Amino acid sequence: MRLLIIDDDTELCQLVADYLKPMGFEVEMEHDGEHGADRATSEPWAAIILDVMMPGCDGFEVLRRIRAKSKVPVMMLTGRGEEVDRIVGLELGADDYLPKTFSSRELLARLRALLRRTGWIAETAPQAPVKELVIGELRINHETHAVVLGAEALQLTPAEFGLLLSLAKAHGRVKTREQLIEEVADREWDVFDRAIDMHISTLRKKLGDDPKEPRFIKTVRGYGYQLMTPGR
Repeated sequence: MRLLIIDDDTELCQLVADYLKPMGFEVEMEHDGEHGADRATSEPWAAIILDVMMPGCDGFEVLRRIRAKSKVPVMMLTGRGEEVDRIVGLELGADDYLPKTFSSRELLARLRALLRRTGWIAETAPQAPVKELVIGELRINHETHAVVLGAEALQLTPAEFGLLLSLAKAHGRVKTREQLIEEVADREWDVFDRAIDMHISTLRKKLGDDPKEPRFIKTVRGYGYQLMTPGR
């Protein structure tokens, strides 16, 4: 699997590459945002690891350019760990966020989780997948990751698709935030207290949902979320 690391810290890039290559990853590196954005959108990648703080074209701008052309999974790195950085990155379409104090094992675990939910790595005990889930006018294709509402194809990030698929599989039942984190992120997301809520918010907008009177995603206060059939 091909990974692209975009980070001006050449030493860190090399350390990450040296760790991931024996794990079966083909790792390429770019050390400035301009070249990184060009390669990210012109070549096929399983995922991209992107630093926030880079001179010139920073990680947020690179992410904007990527999301204008691609839904490739993006994990962002930050040396500051400020909440505002995490919020901006998630709103721009980042799928995960990792402070630069990470351990190699944590990076690998999060990367594998990201690749699992985007279909690059199979689950350890796969079940026969249902090709398409249909809920009212909403159609979710498990194999192609296509989501269609009525006659409109929705453009979802990998994280949004993972959340929608998890809720759809539990159609009618409430999923807690912890269950969604476990199924979609496969890790403790305690540094992202608002991450699930933020992804749900952007997902609702794409579904045309009013959170006060939702057609699809209902908030069960103090517990989690529930996917409903409109009109029922």
